[in-house]
Amino acid sequence: MNKEWNLNTNQAKGLKEETEYAVLVGVIYGMQTEEQVEEYLNELEFLALTAGAKSIRRYIQRLPNPHPRTFIGTGKLEEIKKYVDLHEEVNMVIFDDDLSGKQVSALEAELKVKIVDRSSLILDIFARRAQTAQAKTQVELAQLQYLLPRLRGLWTHLERQRGGIGMRGPGEKEIETDRRIVRDKIAILKKQLEKIDKQAVTQRKTRGQLIRVSLVGYTNVGKSTLMNVLSKSEVFAENKLFATLDTTVRKVVLGSVPFLLSDTVGFIRKLPHHLVESFKSTLDEVRESDILLHVVDVGHAHYEDHIAAVNETLSELGARDKPTLMVFNKIDIYRDKNFDALLDGEIKIEIERELLANLKNQYEHDCIFISAADKEGIEQLREMLVTMVKREYQIRYPHEVRNW
Repeated sequence: MNKEWNLNTNQAKGLKEETEYAVLVGVIYGMQTEEQVEEYLNELEFLALTAGAKSIRRYIQRLPNPHPRTFIGTGKLEEIKKYVDLHEEVNMVIFDDDLSGKQVSALEAELKVKIVDRSSLILDIFARRAQTAQAKTQVELAQLQYLLPRLRGLWTHLERQRGGIGMRGPGEKEIETDRRIVRDKIAILKKQLEKIDKQAVTQRKTRGQLIRVSLVGYTNVGKSTLMNVLSKSEVFAENKLFATLDTTVRKVVLGSVPFLLSDTVGFIRKLPHHLVESFKSTLDEVRESDILLHVVDVGHAHYEDHIAAVNETLSELGARDKPTLMVFNKIDIYRDKNFDALLDGEIKIEIERELLANLKNQYEHDCIFISAADKEGIEQLREMLVTMVKREYQIRYPHEVRNW
């Protein structure tokens, strides 16, 4: 086939605006199971769709360890190459794990299409979603930190860096120059973020003595929808991953009890570490909150894994032990998936009651089933939230007289 391809060009510009067609690749290694890797690839497909790419084929290979040069074995690589050659619409292969610069270069040389790994895909989505100066600075910092160890594989003008007569010297100087430029830019961005962080701290101090409640949870579990329901405001909500990047804060009054409610960026498995580091300032809202509403998509087949991923990130932030109410959203979808249409109503109620008791025992937090979209369970949620907020006011400001 005649497919024009210039290795390493436009690699750092992200995905194109028009729909691209991709092949997904996952590797089963270590303690992973085939079922887990399939679930990871389902999530990767959703990530690709969010970024504007349609997945038309997926490959899975079991290996003791990923191949140091191409991540996958030579046989599987040849199989993917044949498929890509036969389907000219495929212009990208997405790997569910992070790749080194050398692996990206080797795979591009073999497959003659763009190679994207999980981190670069997430960074592309974050770059598209960033709206405020803080979010844009955080994303740019994460992109440069991701790029730095991969410069050799990404920059076209470094291709002269080979061994042999006439090839020594300039290439090495050039790549070192590029590394210095990137490091200098990282330092500048970190200073900019420090300045933005100071402004954010000042803003938080001016909010007065109000209890702070933060919505946390896996990406796309319905946090923004719940934010809209509780605060009666219009926060952007969409059925895509990372619809919300910037923290949104609203003052809410339930009955006569005021508090601040914030919606934060969603968490995800295998979230790039440098992305967590870059967004820690945004997640200060979580760290400084008094109460967490941990929203869970109970209709998802692997919601327990999502809870574990969120708890791991909360532990990194030092926010794991805060008073927490676990809000199991999308109970309507759970019923559709798990209940027979002919099942007696009383039996359904009993099953849900038992499930809720088990969840409360398992996670050692109060739990509630709701459907934010249908507004089911919202009144009970408001009552539970008011009770928690009142309790926090009594703990934090015991000498203030409050007439609720």
